[in-house]
Amino acid sequence: MTDTATAPSTPAYLTRTQERALALTIAVVTANAYYIHPIIGEVARGFGVGEAEIGLVPALNQLALALGILLLLPLGDFYSNRRLCLTFVTGQTLCLLGMVLAPGFVAFTAASTLLGFCTIAPYLIPAFASKRVAPERLGQVTAQLTAAVIFGILVARMSAGIIAEHADWHTVYVCAFVLMAAVTAFLPVAMRSEVAPAKQPQAGYGALIASVFTLAAKHPDMRISAAIQGLNFAIFTASWLALALHLTSPELGYGTDDVGYLAAVAAISIVTTPRLGRWADKVGPRKARVVAAVVQLSGIALFYPLGFSIWTVLVPLLLTNMVGPTVDVTGRMTLFTLAPEIRTRLTTSYIVTMFVGGAVGSALGTAVYDAGGWRATCVLLLAMSAGVLSLAVHAERRWKRQQG
Repeated sequence: MTDTATAPSTPAYLTRTQERALALTIAVVTANAYYIHPIIGEVARGFGVGEAEIGLVPALNQLALALGILLLLPLGDFYSNRRLCLTFVTGQTLCLLGMVLAPGFVAFTAASTLLGFCTIAPYLIPAFASKRVAPERLGQVTAQLTAAVIFGILVARMSAGIIAEHADWHTVYVCAFVLMAAVTAFLPVAMRSEVAPAKQPQAGYGALIASVFTLAAKHPDMRISAAIQGLNFAIFTASWLALALHLTSPELGYGTDDVGYLAAVAAISIVTTPRLGRWADKVGPRKARVVAAVVQLSGIALFYPLGFSIWTVLVPLLLTNMVGPTVDVTGRMTLFTLAPEIRTRLTTSYIVTMFVGGAVGSALGTAVYDAGGWRATCVLLLAMSAGVLSLAVHAERRWKRQQG
């Protein structure tokens, strides 16, 4: 297994234009998994399935994404990031076409699952960028790329809810396919100056994948950060899916467009995440993560008492969306300070754990809501948020002990 590209020992830093182009790519590619959030009830009714069953679509998408990252993302330490991104972004575009043409629920779910497996570009690009930014800008650039993920999710939710209300949910995926086709054509230009890593693998593919587990075993701080983000992402998926079912239920009677408009609250994190990233550069990622976890727990505690009006629920949503991405940014910062040649494989372990958490959150969020309603869902969210805070405090104390 070799790559014919030859790389300089020290790649040039990214230009600001390149950073913005990579952020745009991440936003569009990330959006694909989140169109279903505000329209999940409409999709369920369209295919004639129940609330618990429809939860399989995002859950399997997240599990497949975790598997794809495990099997594909480690290649980024040794092969051209450009080649990998182009290949799998093209694969995503074809999967979206499959979702558009799917004749039934099983085919739609299968195409969505395969789409998840191909979604490695948003998680390959930050590791690539971390090798090509000045150390003092690491938190800022990592936060900028994380904000792009948030922006993609925001646009997906808003546009899906509005389009489904005025057309139908199927049109949402037609529009998504057209957008992805445009990005697929644009990406070779956005990554035109990408440089392949100088180091080449000396062993086979199996040894490369095995090294992901070996490196994870050697870096307990990474494992803690991964566990924190796994719980954090479970909160994210469970809360939004359950909230969409809750608000569009007969009891409350809001439309999918209302859920889409509500998703605009995530725009606050596009503004706050880069600023909090710069703050984390100054105070340290572990301390920043504890503060973010405290604020997030406070927001989660308000979900039940304020969750019966689309206006009052804005308060907990603003709090959680303001700091939730910062938990992720600070977790990645603990990885990106390690040796460049292992960052992609450490990121693999981190992201796999994150999306396993997202899959569990997707399944639990819809199933718990189906079984116990909004009250039970809020108890679940509170328990997971308490877990995030406990692990964040443990990680900071452990780091202080190591530093003497």
